[in-house]
Amino acid sequence: MENQDLLDLNFKMWILIGDLHHNMVLVRQKELDKYNISTRHLRILRLIEGLGPEARLSEIAKILQRKIDVVSRQAVMMEKDGLIKRIRDKPKSRLLRLELTEKSQELLNNIHRSKGMNEVLSVLTEKERKGVYSALNRVMTKLNKYSAEE
Repeated sequence: MENQDLLDLNFKMWILIGDLHHNMVLVRQKELDKYNISTRHLRILRLIEGLGPEARLSEIAKILQRKIDVVSRQAVMMEKDGLIKRIRDKPKSRLLRLELTEKSQELLNNIHRSKGMNEVLSVLTEKERKGVYSALNRVMTKLNKYSAEE
C-alpha cells in the first residue's frame, strides 16, 4: 500500500488545483465582465480562432469534452450576440462551420492577455513558472491517457 502521507498530499493537491482553477476563472471573469463575455465563450472563440476553417461544432465539443447540443446552444447564443457566424458546409448539410465575426476578432485583440493572471502569477519566477507548467502538462498527459483507458 502507498505511503499514507503521499496519499494525503495527492488529495491536498487535487483540492488545491480545483481551488486554483475556480479562483483563476473568477479573476478572469471579472476582467471579461466589461466586455460582456463569459470565460466559456472566450474559450470557444479561442478554439474557433485556432481551428480556423476546421472549426465545427463536433470538433469544439470534442475538445471541450461537452455534448454537441450544449456547444450548439452556446453557438446560437454567441451568434445572437454577434460573436460568431454559423455557416452550413453545404446547402442541405447539417454540418456547421463556425467563423469569428469582426466584433469577436476585435474583442480577442483587446483581451488577449490577462492582467489579473499576470499579477497573480508574478509571485513565481520565470523558471518556477516553466517548472509548474511542465509538471501540470505531464499530469494532463497522464490524465488523458488514463481517461482514454477507462
